[in-house]
Amino acid sequence: MAGLQQRRDKLAASIAGLEERRAATATELRVTSQLPPSHPATSNLIEFAEMVDQISGGELTFEIFHSAQLYKDNEVPAAVSSGAIDMGTSSLTQFGGTIPAVDVFYVPFTFDDPEHVVRATAPGSPVRELIDGAILETGARVLWWQAIGGAIFMSAEPIVMPEDVAGKKVRVFSKTLGKFVEVLGGAPASISGSEQFLAYQQGTVDAGMSSPEGVTSRKIYEVLDYMTVTNHADVEFVVIINEGVWQGLSDQERAWIDEAGKAVEANLRAEVNAADAEAIEYVKNNTDMEVIELTPEQRQAWVEASKPVMDSYLESSGELGQKLVEAIDSLR
Repeated sequence: MAGLQQRRDKLAASIAGLEERRAATATELRVTSQLPPSHPATSNLIEFAEMVDQISGGELTFEIFHSAQLYKDNEVPAAVSSGAIDMGTSSLTQFGGTIPAVDVFYVPFTFDDPEHVVRATAPGSPVRELIDGAILETGARVLWWQAIGGAIFMSAEPIVMPEDVAGKKVRVFSKTLGKFVEVLGGAPASISGSEQFLAYQQGTVDAGMSSPEGVTSRKIYEVLDYMTVTNHADVEFVVIINEGVWQGLSDQERAWIDEAGKAVEANLRAEVNAADAEAIEYVKNNTDMEVIELTPEQRQAWVEASKPVMDSYLESSGELGQKLVEAIDSLR
């Protein structure tokens, strides 16, 4: 019996030693998201982390800080580029200060339909290559894109036609969308996604823009009365990693990240249109918020009213902006 117990003790010590060595050699990266776990961008990160943990056998793991625990949305690009945190998910427009051309996704009605967006955002597309390359120059590498959905209006009073925006203060999430509001006669206000609920509740702004899913995940229907389904812009997030951190990973670790990133990107892109539709139906059937859906004639009035925004975008975005518009046009 003593010999058996000694063998058991030796085995237990061996297992404990193996676990200690594994823990010592394992890599853990810290990731920030300004959105709650229920939001597709954060749940996509969680799916990614679980996939990498599985395929790496626990050798590469991620600690996710959600709901702006560490950084607000406008702070993420700088935090990742500087190395203050290893990775993060960020709205594409948050790079607009250093790369104005990324706002092409927020020039109203640039894309014909969801299929046009899919072609433009596909891995390896000329649009992706131009934007990913520009972001890399800031010190952050794009790992994958996160489809969020079409942009809609939310408001305290009904917004049906472009002229209904006149005189209203509107929460926007990009400089180009701010120009859109100005063209329509409104006053844009840049407010962090995590702070918009309070802004609507306190009446700081009269209206705002988000994706339909953003209305449900942030419970905006509790503080505003109308949603207008304009789909005037495409909301895209990117998952980025500090370039120094990326270069410090092994080839195997980078391969695990690439494999999982491609998988979760495809999953989210396939789900996003359905998620938007589900969010709109949820608002219709389970809240007091009224959903306004435009007729073709009403939508065309919005298209016509927004045309000066493209001229402004091309003027401010330089050569990269012109190349992006040409690339998007080539995918029609």
